[in-house]
Amino acid sequence: MLAYELKQAVSFRPVIEVVATLERRFKTFIGVVWLFGVVYPLCLWATFFPFVLLFTGQWILLALYAAWFIYDKDAPKMGGYTAKWFRSWRIHKWFAQYFPVQLHKTVDLPTDKNYLLAYHPHGILGMGAWASFSTNGCGSFEKYPGIRFSLCTLPINFKSMIRREILMLHGVVESSRESIEYILNSEEKGKAAVIVVGGAAEALEAHSGKHTLTLAKRKGFVREALVTGASLVPVYAFGENEIFRQVKNPVGSRLRRFQEWSKKTFGVSLPVFHGRGFLQPFIGYLPLRKPVNVVVGAPIATEKLPTPTPEQIDELHQKYIEALNDLFEQHKAKYGVAADVHLILQ
Repeated sequence: MLAYELKQAVSFRPVIEVVATLERRFKTFIGVVWLFGVVYPLCLWATFFPFVLLFTGQWILLALYAAWFIYDKDAPKMGGYTAKWFRSWRIHKWFAQYFPVQLHKTVDLPTDKNYLLAYHPHGILGMGAWASFSTNGCGSFEKYPGIRFSLCTLPINFKSMIRREILMLHGVVESSRESIEYILNSEEKGKAAVIVVGGAAEALEAHSGKHTLTLAKRKGFVREALVTGASLVPVYAFGENEIFRQVKNPVGSRLRRFQEWSKKTFGVSLPVFHGRGFLQPFIGYLPLRKPVNVVVGAPIATEKLPTPTPEQIDELHQKYIEALNDLFEQHKAKYGVAADVHLILQ
């Protein structure tokens, strides 16, 4: 009888392996759809669609949207209009499982306060931040019940028609001072603004195995925590720099000089990178299937100071750096970072 059961188990093994392979391919397909079917085509489509409407006689639609755009122009810096049902679509979980991205809670975030989460590193596209905080793909709604996350991005991302509405449905808002203060000054507690602190400058440092952060002189987010009285929360994503391979761009190289010029002129640093293909793992623009572990640290309480002094900002900034370093050192071994590797701040 035992031999028969063993034989049956062995006979089903190829079927199980096929099912696992199909599931893996399906999640790969979801990644392809998200990256190529939504993000990049949508950016291009939203940029050129007004011209299509204008020159195909559909100007009335363009005029109606222009009227809506003018009426609604302040929405991205006034909290947007997030939709929990939209952020909870199953496709977001599939996207998170593609890498996979996992969200790790170290302590609770009480709902009687507001929070400013500082996310590191930026990586190429900030995939971990998107999966963890703009969607429920990693279970943030369940892990932090009552906390409403708003992921901040550059104001230019809200200049394209349709795309701006989709971003706001995901809870994404402007990264401007006015936008952040609108969220964190709310009398309704339990709100959390998520800022990817390093921005375009840090994207140029997103190389595999590196943990270089643009943070030493970045103090604007610290000031906002003090002005609003929001608790400051360090967040580190182990693996964010592993999901793409960026072309070498050492400081002083021709490529780096061009990228820095682009960042200064247009606010976009234009990193040159590749990932994997759909049917092969060697080269393409699909993200590599590398785990991203987003670890949320303990909040640093702040006192609300409408006009903080430079000394008060520096003091909190130093306290934040120490907390971020502690978070990194405490968790790095669990996520494959060697003991002699430490954060580099510039």
